[in-house]
Amino acid sequence: MVNACTSILDREEIKIFTDMTKILMVDFHHEPSNDGEYHMSESIGSGVAIFDSNNDGLVDIYFLNGSNQKDGINNKVLSTNELFVQTNKNIFENKTDYSGLGSTQFSMGVAIGDINNDGYQDVYCSNVRSDQLFLNNGDGTFLDISQAAGIKNSEWGCSSIFLDYNQDGYLDIFVTNYLRYDSLQLCTDRAGRQDYCGPKSHRGIPDVLYKNKGDNTFSNVSDFSNIGKLNGKGLGVVANDFNSDGLLDIYVANDGEANYLWINQGDGTFLNKAVVMGAAFNMIGMPEAGMGLAIGDVNNDTNMDLFVTHLRGETNTLYIKTEWGFQDMTDQYKLNRDNISLTGFGTGFIDYDNDADLDLIIANGRVTRGHLHQKDPNPDFWDFYAEPNILYNYDKQAGFVTNRFDCGDFCEQINNSKGLAIGDINDDGKIDVVINNAGGPGKIYLNTSPIRHNWLIVDAINPENNRRDIGGEITVFTNLHKTTKLVAYGSSFLSSNDARVHFGLGIDLMVQNIMVKWSDGLEEDFGEFDINQHIRLEKLTGSILQ
Repeated sequence: MVNACTSILDREEIKIFTDMTKILMVDFHHEPSNDGEYHMSESIGSGVAIFDSNNDGLVDIYFLNGSNQKDGINNKVLSTNELFVQTNKNIFENKTDYSGLGSTQFSMGVAIGDINNDGYQDVYCSNVRSDQLFLNNGDGTFLDISQAAGIKNSEWGCSSIFLDYNQDGYLDIFVTNYLRYDSLQLCTDRAGRQDYCGPKSHRGIPDVLYKNKGDNTFSNVSDFSNIGKLNGKGLGVVANDFNSDGLLDIYVANDGEANYLWINQGDGTFLNKAVVMGAAFNMIGMPEAGMGLAIGDVNNDTNMDLFVTHLRGETNTLYIKTEWGFQDMTDQYKLNRDNISLTGFGTGFIDYDNDADLDLIIANGRVTRGHLHQKDPNPDFWDFYAEPNILYNYDKQAGFVTNRFDCGDFCEQINNSKGLAIGDINDDGKIDVVINNAGGPGKIYLNTSPIRHNWLIVDAINPENNRRDIGGEITVFTNLHKTTKLVAYGSSFLSSNDARVHFGLGIDLMVQNIMVKWSDGLEEDFGEFDINQHIRLEKLTGSILQ
């Protein structure tokens, strides 16, 4: 693996993201069907997760798949979700059959979290029909405990996250439900050809909140919490303490309708404050086709800002956190131009060059037929839905600037990109990207940038719960920078990121202090650290170097 990356860096023309899928021995193809009936789920795609499935210290990749159609000869299912486990040679092996994660549902979103605090990561899959919860057995295998656990969401589930909304030490589950789909309804494009229907043709449905009872079972508290009292068309979700009261709140991106900002009341209930806090509509008071979500501190004020991807014809929207709520500052940060002709899905704030500023990455793909972006004499069905992806570089004076020249394969390869996950795949201190392309191959883009800025990767562990402190915040202080990031898996679109928290340090040669604000509100200083390393911080017990 090292030699392969080195050979790429020796080329005269250096690119930031290089397609290393084949070299890493990953072979996955998303199968959304496209059998001529134009079921709406085919146009939405599926997600992908980066996580350590077997606690060997190496992250693995879990691709979700689409159609569960059978071959008609021996009744064999043609596609399943697939788990690729990384070995110590930085090569991946397909462990789907062994792992038990080869679901044959039409899977949409994936969430990662440790539901029983045993130190192993469990998996939630939201599906077009019945969702699934897989318990990690600790030996590289997983058990579908959905029925026994009380997971009974039979609606069209999309993005989902684990969070401890009631601070009892156990991770709960929030699932965005999309809409009530009528497969008999037909839609056409402007030329009169049948095409995929949009969300306006169908009725929205409530999202779902499951409370963890602490014994591998969950209770549906959607109605009691008020989450289940509003019909929406949820596609993206993130959690954070948006009003600084010490409780996790939930933000939902709805497709073509007002977004939700569920403020935690501390008694098991939530109130939707999206309108009064400025996060429901864009700057002119209009709802947009909310899909993917990125969360991060863009302006270094320690508050988490939100970025929402939208349909072509709309700009993606940047909501900057203020004292009273959020302000649409898409124009001020120059995000109102390059993406207006594209349909954004998976997204994330990343520091791809380790300069301590948050850059931005977007996976694009159409939901209705369009013109070809690439020259191909024999295009296939999904080529007419393919669009180029975007990488933005953040500049404090110019805002977000499109990086087309140096981006590399991530921007040059044109696919129908939907699910996107970010993380340090090969542990070199640089953020990599994994894409699940609807109707196309899964892709791993390693960061092969020659930039030598410094970095730090932090794991924040709460030993009381024997797991990562999901919902906590880590602030790294250096001579030139102060950077705050969340401890979280969920964001983007239908996907789950590497939960190890990555910090670019620029040219700083020492970390002066790391402060962790644990999810229960306790703030703890850990002191100085050397640069360019992975470290593990444990609550009230000190740090462990890795």
